[in-house]
Amino acid sequence: MTGQNALPRTRHEHLLRQLELHGSVSAADIAEQLGVSQVTVRRDIVELEQAGRLARVHGGAIALGAPPVAQPARANIGVVVPSSVSHFPQIVRGMDAASRGGRTRIVLATSQYREELEQRQVERLVDVGVAGIILAPTMRGRTEIELADWVRTVPVPVVFLERRLESTALAAFDSARTDHARGAQLAVEHLAALGHAAVGLALFDRTPTAPLIREGHASATARLGLAPAPHAALPKGEEGDVDSLDDALIAFLEACIAAGTRAAIVHTDVHAARLVELATDRGIRVPGDLAIVAYDDDTAGLAMVPLTSVTAPGRDLGQEVLRIVTERIAAPDRVATAARHITMLPRLTIRESCGATA
Repeated sequence: MTGQNALPRTRHEHLLRQLELHGSVSAADIAEQLGVSQVTVRRDIVELEQAGRLARVHGGAIALGAPPVAQPARANIGVVVPSSVSHFPQIVRGMDAASRGGRTRIVLATSQYREELEQRQVERLVDVGVAGIILAPTMRGRTEIELADWVRTVPVPVVFLERRLESTALAAFDSARTDHARGAQLAVEHLAALGHAAVGLALFDRTPTAPLIREGHASATARLGLAPAPHAALPKGEEGDVDSLDDALIAFLEACIAAGTRAAIVHTDVHAARLVELATDRGIRVPGDLAIVAYDDDTAGLAMVPLTSVTAPGRDLGQEVLRIVTERIAAPDRVATAARHITMLPRLTIRESCGATA
């Protein structure tokens, strides 16, 4: 009966027999008894609950009609994001702040944009008993259908974070994200209102945010009737490879000057800060000769010329996504509850680099 090859029917019978004897079971105990993973047992509990054979509770199950099992004071919520730097810390801090007023605790893990590590982190979190998962999935080398097939096997509620997921296969899952396309539109509209007839665009292209910024820039440029302007794809510019970033930024800077483009949106704020330095070295004044709006506002205010930036609603988004997952955990009938797709608008933080006054 024990081992990973135990048949589902055998596991179900054992689980129900333990419920009959004790009135309640923990997923950890059943997993140890059967020699299988807690993930397997949690899936069994979900199936048996859907069949009307038991009631699921945090950490295990109780027999139908049994008095409620005393619940722990705090429920753990797993959070898996690609990185603990740059865009996500503000969001996580928002979750953490919201969790202090409730009965939740955030457990953070990172995926480093690696699909296999992401799946392993989710498995680890489920194994330690989290009641729900907030996930910013990596999409490199993976289709949305493949993502949906995997997430359906996760035995706790999953809420997607900071991803615009188009597939109907993912429509049944909750999500919360920043409207980055509208953020780019805000930046273009601001620069156009300052009198600029064209707005260049330089993007750190290997991020999920970049296509949305490009979309918003194109939409606003067409709607406002602005002239074509230089575009550039930027590398990350990691330590040991800063020359490739400088070369790309210099080429973009020279293209803007040659085209008569005197305004640009640069993603990220780290890239924008470096562009200001390179422009200064060449006698190009920011904002006098080139107005810049950075996309992202992690360190924008600390640049040589403080950068006007598109500022994501990080803390607000973190609080909202935590609310969604805790409500999903508490919902008595998760299947019947409509999925929520929340989109939040960034704001424009005015500093010196665009030539406007705050």
